[in-house]
Amino acid sequence: MVPEAQGSENEPSEPVDDDALDGPVPKQAERGQRVLDLLDKAIALQTPLVQKNIARARQRNPEATPAEVIRNLERMYVSALTGTGAAVGGTAAAPGVGTGVALALSAGEALSSLQLSALFALSIAEVHGVRIDEVERRRTIVMGIMLGGSGSATITKVAERTGQHWGRQIVAKVPVETLRQINKILGRHFITKYGTKQGIIVLGRVAPFGLGAVIGGGANAALAALAVRAGRRAFGPPPPSWP
Repeated sequence: MVPEAQGSENEPSEPVDDDALDGPVPKQAERGQRVLDLLDKAIALQTPLVQKNIARARQRNPEATPAEVIRNLERMYVSALTGTGAAVGGTAAAPGVGTGVALALSAGEALSSLQLSALFALSIAEVHGVRIDEVERRRTIVMGIMLGGSGSATITKVAERTGQHWGRQIVAKVPVETLRQINKILGRHFITKYGTKQGIIVLGRVAPFGLGAVIGGGANAALAALAVRAGRRAFGPPPPSWP
């Protein structure tokens, strides 16, 4: 079940009138759900590609160690995410391309960014030998890595576990029901952090005179660097050899 954007503990017990349903809260919840739907779509599309992504990282050196493959996965991810941001941002400076077209491209690029991030996170988990066969575990891994420090803090608190490397110690071992609780909280944080960041980045990308390319590429590079650091903290040192 997809994490809900709004908690139920603060919902009023008495009936609400129809006018209240047209207020900003339902619209905000709807926007938040769209972000989570995009995330689930990205995870579903990229999960079958994990093995191919790892094989691509080993392509130049079939004898590469897990540590070398992870470094290649990190470089591939940063390069791809930075490139998509710069490419979309550059459209605003192209002759005959209006802001509306640039915004439309940015909306599509948001899904592409989620797909790249999901593929990266799940590929790192696979190299570390962490099970990703259940959708709740995949959601925890992807959101936890994309949220960085706040994601890891939420995961360890709700799971009531301590210690380093939550990706191995928690995601691989805690019950699915606990993961659902974790993902519900992560989902709310993800809507707030990713939705806000992405909105700012989209507006920056439509800046004229080529500034959009600089802003888009730089912003995506920063997001990629955050995910890389979070992935290293989540899983710790790579295994010394392949199983």
